Amino acid sequence: MPAPTAMTAIPLAASMAARAYQAAAEDDSLVEQHLTLAKTTVDRMRIYLPSTLDMEDLYSVAVTGLMSAARKFDPSKNASFPSFAAIHIRGAVHDELRRMDWMPRSVRDKAKQFRDAIGALEQKLGRPPGDEEVCAALSLTAGEHAALLDEIKPASFVPLDGEAYSEDSDSISLHDIIADESQLSAAGELEKKDLEQVILTRLQQLPDMQKKVLAMYYFEEMRLSEIAAAFGVTEGRISQIHTQAVQGLRAFLQRREA
Repeated sequence: MPAPTAMTAIPLAASMAARAYQAAAEDDSLVEQHLTLAKTTVDRMRIYLPSTLDMEDLYSVAVTGLMSAARKFDPSKNASFPSFAAIHIRGAVHDELRRMDWMPRSVRDKAKQFRDAIGALEQKLGRPPGDEEVCAALSLTAGEHAALLDEIKPASFVPLDGEAYSEDSDSISLHDIIADESQLSAAGELEKKDLEQVILTRLQQLPDMQKKVLAMYYFEEMRLSEIAAAFGVTEGRISQIHTQAVQGLRAFLQRREA
């Protein structure tokens, strides 16, 4: 192909500039149309986050993730922009949380001690314990129990692109220990289905309030404020119920695996 001459270079450059301008305009349009998605995604993550975090800063980070998604979105490969963008928004927020070192080692340790206590109590009772039983077993008042749940709330959430805590290391990537589900063997597929059934059965055994909160958050995709309004309690109380339910499920799965 002959090299562009001076006569052809100018219209070629103009055409490239026009395409770049059109692409930028399309990106801006996607961002404008889905600005509420950035806030909604962060709001749904609040159930895991300590109340001391500046949510306005996280909203700004979420918009940055939305802009990144708009630049990378390819309609021929990604059918739904909202789903594609939500992944990028959560990723941007996860990166910011890691940069802030938002979950100290002490919080992880307290969460582990709490799970161990719930596990021991559950083995004794033969069922998931209620709040009063947990308080009695740990010699905590209702206020101390609530404060503990608020403190360990971040340990209920570990993003896939984050780090997995273990006794041996604080910096094991979850990509190193979670297999690619698209490559599951037949045996792996059976194990996955078995685990799903175990979790489903376990969810049915949870105290009624915990069961409802998990169902509304994960299956009905309601926001923290909406769940709180439905029950006539504070968002903090719903967050505490969620934390205890998730920590109890983790304790159960850890015992099952052990």
